[in-house]
Amino acid sequence: MLDYTHKKERLVAEIAAAPAGGVRLGKQTSNLFRERQRTDSRTLDVKDFNNVLEVNPEQALVEVEGMTTYERFVDGTLPHGVMPAVVPQLKTITIGGAISGIGIESSSFKYGLPHETVQEMDVLLGHGEVVTCTPDNEHADLFHGFPNSYGTLGYILKLKALTVAVKPYVEIQHTRCNNAVEFFERVAQSCRSDADFVDGSVYSEHELYVTTGRFVDEAPFTSDYTYLDIYYQSIRRKEKDYLTIHDYIWRWDTDWFWCSKNLYVQNQFMRRLLGKQRLNSRSYTKVMRWNTRWGITRRLNSLVGSHPESVIQDVDIPVENAAEFLAFFQREIGIKPIWVCPIGAYNKSAAFDLYPMNTEKLYINFGFWDVVRNRQNHPAGRYNRLIEKKVAQLGGIKSLYSDSYFSEDEFWSIYNRQRYEDLKSRYDPQTRLRNLYQKVVLKQ
Repeated sequence: MLDYTHKKERLVAEIAAAPAGGVRLGKQTSNLFRERQRTDSRTLDVKDFNNVLEVNPEQALVEVEGMTTYERFVDGTLPHGVMPAVVPQLKTITIGGAISGIGIESSSFKYGLPHETVQEMDVLLGHGEVVTCTPDNEHADLFHGFPNSYGTLGYILKLKALTVAVKPYVEIQHTRCNNAVEFFERVAQSCRSDADFVDGSVYSEHELYVTTGRFVDEAPFTSDYTYLDIYYQSIRRKEKDYLTIHDYIWRWDTDWFWCSKNLYVQNQFMRRLLGKQRLNSRSYTKVMRWNTRWGITRRLNSLVGSHPESVIQDVDIPVENAAEFLAFFQREIGIKPIWVCPIGAYNKSAAFDLYPMNTEKLYINFGFWDVVRNRQNHPAGRYNRLIEKKVAQLGGIKSLYSDSYFSEDEFWSIYNRQRYEDLKSRYDPQTRLRNLYQKVVLKQ
């Protein structure tokens, strides 16, 4: 704790001395899929706020610094027989990023989104003050307004969050469905069962799988999807499977769900050539950012006359409208596979102002991350705009970690302009930090 105090004091001094251009975080990992413009902002070095400070299994709480990756977070909790209540799918996501942005995983049907499991936060404001906010103290407005603010209200330095007890293994059941109506009914039914984890995978209109996981003390065998075998391919082959709790948590990371196919590393020769240590989201993200910087695929597409559009999004749709959204998506966009994950509110009385969801409803998260290719040169964001409009029509909401194409009025009608401006005027009155629309849509 003394170490945290010294680091905090250093950071407060840095931000107080920052020039008028504002500040931005300098950390080792990022899972944003939108490139920001270069600015004259001061970069804050927060890389050393990456420690699990205290694990208390008896109180089901953990205290952790905000830039801690979930890989380090999980490594700090599992030896105590607990895990964070919700662990987003990729090892390099930070706990602070999952709270100020939006995270999700297969325990979200029970515990909601990661920000719903937070009990307390230390937030560094743009002018250098650090405030502690809880659901019911004098900074409760910031506590409930912080999720989906993406660092435009401040930065989490430390927080306390909920943990859940684990067992050594997870028993996995994959159940095939032949149409969307059956699929979403079974997803909802699984959320009412004794399952510990629920998610799903859509491979085609008539091949959909609901996956449930349950903690068990013993396993007749365990599979390994950290090297040559690929988890998402196993879903179609195995009705039942077993993983250690550690490998279950990171089952998607080895192949970035299925996006490793775009880097040609699902080939057995390439996997052996690269080695186990390079098969992970950290490596793929580095390749992606290198390609964005140097424009290799952009040049190749120009040579062959292709006009691709990246469609990398997570959207949350009320379960009663999920089948309609899936039909639209398969007809208009056509990306597959699609990841599906149900979300239920952990605390039905808690409202989070900048990411409004009806706490009485079950939502379905659709995750899709690929490129739509065309010979015709459409206006920028054509497919993403189709998705944004359909999500709004169906009463859903979209995460903002990737490209967005909303008009300013449309954006603020969804993400609660009045509440955001109230928070901004109280916690960043000097506008040392960008506002949310500037950051996530204009990419400033």
